Amino acid sequence: MKFLTSQLLSLLIPKHLRPNLRALVSYTLLLVATVALFSVGFHWIMYHVEGQEHSWVTGVYWALTVMTTLGFGDITFHSDLGRLFSVVVLLSGVVLLLIVLPFVFIRFFYAPWMESRMQFHAPRAVPPGTRGHVILCSLDSLATSLMARLRLHGIPHFVIEPDPVKAVQLQIDGVPVVTGGVEDRATYEALEVAHARLVVANCADTTNTNITLTIRDLSLQVPIAAVAEHEQSIDLLELTGSNHVMPLKLQLGEHLANRVSAGHLHCHVVGRVGDLMIAEFPVHNTPLVGRSLREVQLRETFGLNVVAVWERGSMVPVTPDTVLADGSFPVVVGSSEQITNIDTYLVIYNTNFNPVLVIGGGKVGCVTTRTLRSRGVTVHMIEREEGLRSSLEGVADQLFIGDAADLELLMGAGLAEAPSVLLTTNDDAMNVYLAVYCRRLNPELRVISRITHERNIEAIHRAGADFVLSYPSLGAESVMALLQSRESVILGEGFELFYVSVPVSLAGQTLASSQIRARTGLNVLALRLSDRKVIPATASMVLESGCELVMLGSEPQRRDFTEEFG
Repeated sequence: MKFLTSQLLSLLIPKHLRPNLRALVSYTLLLVATVALFSVGFHWIMYHVEGQEHSWVTGVYWALTVMTTLGFGDITFHSDLGRLFSVVVLLSGVVLLLIVLPFVFIRFFYAPWMESRMQFHAPRAVPPGTRGHVILCSLDSLATSLMARLRLHGIPHFVIEPDPVKAVQLQIDGVPVVTGGVEDRATYEALEVAHARLVVANCADTTNTNITLTIRDLSLQVPIAAVAEHEQSIDLLELTGSNHVMPLKLQLGEHLANRVSAGHLHCHVVGRVGDLMIAEFPVHNTPLVGRSLREVQLRETFGLNVVAVWERGSMVPVTPDTVLADGSFPVVVGSSEQITNIDTYLVIYNTNFNPVLVIGGGKVGCVTTRTLRSRGVTVHMIEREEGLRSSLEGVADQLFIGDAADLELLMGAGLAEAPSVLLTTNDDAMNVYLAVYCRRLNPELRVISRITHERNIEAIHRAGADFVLSYPSLGAESVMALLQSRESVILGEGFELFYVSVPVSLAGQTLASSQIRARTGLNVLALRLSDRKVIPATASMVLESGCELVMLGSEPQRRDFTEEFG
């Protein structure tokens, strides 16, 4: 009989709801036992204390009316013992029927019913005729950052969410989503993967390998960009069919290292636009400090166009009267020869040859340290965990084990004389704290930090960081560069390059008459022609239809451009 009952339950009730049924049965038995116990107590007191005789139905009726607080008053006790018993029954009923029962109903009836209803409404395929879309295999911080840019550029995209209930909630929140297994062939068939513009495999390395094999079984042409957590996974992902493998943590460490000022002054090249190079350089300890851009005449001397200036983590729009402070980093655009010329000018000025300090011995910290040492820069590393000592030996020139908040340890590691400190821990709160601490101890220090969550960018800048780069923004920029057939340009948090087709309202106008900069704040760097050739921006340049404007700015400024010019 027990076997037959279990078989019927397995057929009639889904497996994930069986624990709910067991809890419901347990509560029902408790409630029945409680009512029965109170009925027995009612009979005993009525017969032995009050001298009254009632039926068992009356006992159940009295127990339920008191427990539910209805209190009709047709049957009452007259003795103190009876009234005390009524109070106990009343309080028990309040707990079991007025508090526990609604919770049980919602938890074990209403919520599962709503979940099952929502599962039927979860989107399971893209709209018919969808073409040229981007598929994101997981909704993580990278996907969130990337979706903001995709919306800005009007590129259709969809996220895979295995949980149908979560998928419905994401759809309500305005996220284009399709529910299904991230490694299931049917999911990618429903996503029209053969007609996708790009697939971003942003799960774990093992999962990304399976995703790539699944997609390649459906389409050999669709481009796949896979995120690699571990360096040894790069070759495997390429062998399984990924067109672009992005070891973002390795790239993050390299980009952080490239922003370090140590040794002789030189330009940091941050990207290319066609034949043009975008670079930044410090003016510390040079004759440029305290002079305006009109006075330094970089355009006349070197042919470089100054498009912006970094000031303590903020990118400041420039005018001819902009004065370069000691901590300024002008952002310039020019040819390779022009960048070499200003490098020749800067190399005679020394910054600081003392060791650079890296705080955090994780994957990003190790990559940063190795990159700096490959350039001949001496590096001291601080790591809190004693257990990592053996694995970090030889990575840096000198390793310090201990808490970076320890003043004696920081000073012993060379903070007072260091030209730069790099904060590479994966704890944003710790990086913010250390940015404030290091800035107070050495005001001349260049503070460079990584950030895990973009919501902490403003906080780390307020704390005193000069340059900040996050994993999500680096990944989003890498993917956008693939979509727009250009090189990745890493300027810093909050600013990026935009490739925008010349609007109809601006076609035939000169750059000066368009007033793009005055009306939106965007700085036009170049014009990319229909044949992909890039020409540097000049005031007299005519904006031709079918070409693309290459502009530097923030996402709000890009939205202003759309509102102003369409």
